[in-house]
Amino acid sequence: MRRAASLLILPLILASGSDLKAQSPHIGISLNLIAPAGGFASRTYPAYYDTLAARTIPGQKETYDVGLGGSFTVSFPMDRTLAIRLNLSGSAENGTNRAPGETTINLRHSQFNVGGDLQIFPQGTAFRHRGLYFVVGLSADFEQFDRSYGDLSTYSDYNIDTTRKSRLGASGGIGHSFGYDSGTRFTLEATYHKTLTGNDVNAGDPPSTDYVKIGFGFVF
Repeated sequence: MRRAASLLILPLILASGSDLKAQSPHIGISLNLIAPAGGFASRTYPAYYDTLAARTIPGQKETYDVGLGGSFTVSFPMDRTLAIRLNLSGSAENGTNRAPGETTINLRHSQFNVGGDLQIFPQGTAFRHRGLYFVVGLSADFEQFDRSYGDLSTYSDYNIDTTRKSRLGASGGIGHSFGYDSGTRFTLEATYHKTLTGNDVNAGDPPSTDYVKIGFGFVF
């Protein structure tokens, strides 16, 4: 994760050409919907021969459902069009692994993300954090993948196989703050997240945790 940590300062480096006299920061909270995409939403594994079971395991289909999460952000405006944002977020998604004639495996993916974002306000409203903005950033993603034949919420009753992974992720999207120049503003933000490192399935890594995040929240 040293590489991930060093890359997280890139937004600060990119903004170093601006007048770094940060104005009063804007604190935000949001409720997020996580819609899995790509191989994270649905992935099919080919059949293989299990030497321990002495039989062929049929092809498996692994899917994750829409999950829920939350975010806490602090946005530091640097000039009229640019802000640097600290982003702390977490989420969880449930899924299943199914194969013909086999017992369904219950899945759960949970993550905690620490990120740094650049926010670009094309209408020059960064100081007020109002109106349309674009966002792009990097994050350190601390992930946990749980697998069980039983109910994952009952940890004492079933054996759970857990894999933990720390990876680097990137995201980009668009948002809008609705409201007046002062006071609380309602925000709507849509971003796409993609895993950048530690996602080589052939090397035994979990697939990329790619998803669309729709956030509904408030900025103060």
